Amino acid sequence: MKVGSNLEKVILSGSPVVTVELGPPMSADATGFIKKANLLKGFCDAVNITDCQTAIVRMSSIAGSLIVMKEGLEPVMQMTCRDRNRIAIQSDLLGASALGIRNCLCIAGDHQRFSGLGRFKGHPGAKNVYDIDTCQLVGIIKRMRDDGLQQGGDRLEVAPRLFIGASWTPTAEPLDFRPINLKKKVLSGADFIQTQGIFDIDLFKQQMQTIRAMGLHEKTAILAGIIVPRSYNMLKYMATSVPGITIPEKIIHRMLKAKESAGSDKEEIKRRQEQEGLKIAMELIHQVLEIDGVRGIHLQTISWEEVVGYIIKTCGLYPRPKIHS
Repeated sequence: MKVGSNLEKVILSGSPVVTVELGPPMSADATGFIKKANLLKGFCDAVNITDCQTAIVRMSSIAGSLIVMKEGLEPVMQMTCRDRNRIAIQSDLLGASALGIRNCLCIAGDHQRFSGLGRFKGHPGAKNVYDIDTCQLVGIIKRMRDDGLQQGGDRLEVAPRLFIGASWTPTAEPLDFRPINLKKKVLSGADFIQTQGIFDIDLFKQQMQTIRAMGLHEKTAILAGIIVPRSYNMLKYMATSVPGITIPEKIIHRMLKAKESAGSDKEEIKRRQEQEGLKIAMELIHQVLEIDGVRGIHLQTISWEEVVGYIIKTCGLYPRPKIHS
């Protein structure tokens, strides 16, 4: 069923897809959020609006999605299983569709215990919900959209029009389980997939070979996640503390070399690491787009939206296609 989202149209056109992640503010003031959103305008096909990532309280994904729509961007509203039961989830889905939101990414959500590990106190003692899992959420949206039925069986007067996405961590252990996990999400009804950040290209190629053998690349659009690293410390943290991310030592060493080559000047250290991080990200973009079955990228700059335009232009992904109904 075609829902009319721009993301859906670009995927169907066969052009390489570009989505970018944008986190809503820890604030009731959207001024800075709007400025960041406008930095992405014209450089992506849709913008992921995160749903309280790292279990930190932020402006809701639905509100953030509506704000970026007013700025002329198409949102991908994220929906976590962590914070809502199936009643609240279906209610939010109906509301989002009524507001004109056309894409939804289904994710489990970062466990609340992670919310107190960084610089924020967060809510590590909060009670999670997880009434349903990600595959069930995907299936619920598909049933609502295609059959006009709630999860409990009650009929909807008007079905929500949502292009359904799910996440995938292809380089996480156990590796043998990852293709099975993707298959479950595809069979549940995922129209597109956004992966966790890819750094280990060889490992990702192996996983994609398995995916092609299973024919999954023909049933869903796989967008490879690309995280733009800004420093050696950031890479080391992701390698040791972020589930599902595998970073080859040679990439970490490149960033360390960039850091050490700058001497003791703090600004020069920062500049050289960021420069090397951009090179790494753009190399990864070219490499993943050459892999059969990869339909595009999901770019995560982690509050560094200023570089999105440069990356997309340098990688030959600009201008973005204009798709007409």
